[in-house]
Amino acid sequence: MSNGTLHACDGAAPQVTASSKLDEAAAGLGAEIVRFSRLIAAWKQRVKTDGGAADRVLLARLVVGGDRRATDLAADAFLDLSTVSRQVRSLVERGLVARRPDPEDRRGALLTATDAGRAAFENYRRQRDAELAGLLASWSPQDRADLIRLMGRLNEDMAERQHTRLGPGGDQGASVEQGETRT
Repeated sequence: MSNGTLHACDGAAPQVTASSKLDEAAAGLGAEIVRFSRLIAAWKQRVKTDGGAADRVLLARLVVGGDRRATDLAADAFLDLSTVSRQVRSLVERGLVARRPDPEDRRGALLTATDAGRAAFENYRRQRDAELAGLLASWSPQDRADLIRLMGRLNEDMAERQHTRLGPGGDQGASVEQGETRT
């Protein structure tokens, strides 16, 4: 796998059908998630951006969700605060994010996406959408709709389980990189 090419034998899921047991379905899903993660990592290597995945995640949260404090941004993105602090510093230096005093607590700062940050976010989204459109072009409209519905359901269930385990405002501990918010 030195050239970054992934093959079907690199962790393909066992055949799962509607009559498969729960543990078989979980094993199949687990194998597909691992494979999907590896394919996403390979795609990220191909798509060159100044700041990488963390830029996309943090800009998405600020553009879609509005201004926030770094601690709230870290919690929203399921990233460690130290990671967010480093990335925010880079985003501010590149003019993609601005800091301003928090009107509710002058000791703190709110982060906001600048016009350049919004443009970078839109560029990231256009690249992602074009890549996915190419992948989904041969799929039936029903298959595309089913995939989106089921991915949404899986994401919601995973987010709920993550929230339940951490509790509101809980410590993230080991960071979990999450994709962009729905827009």
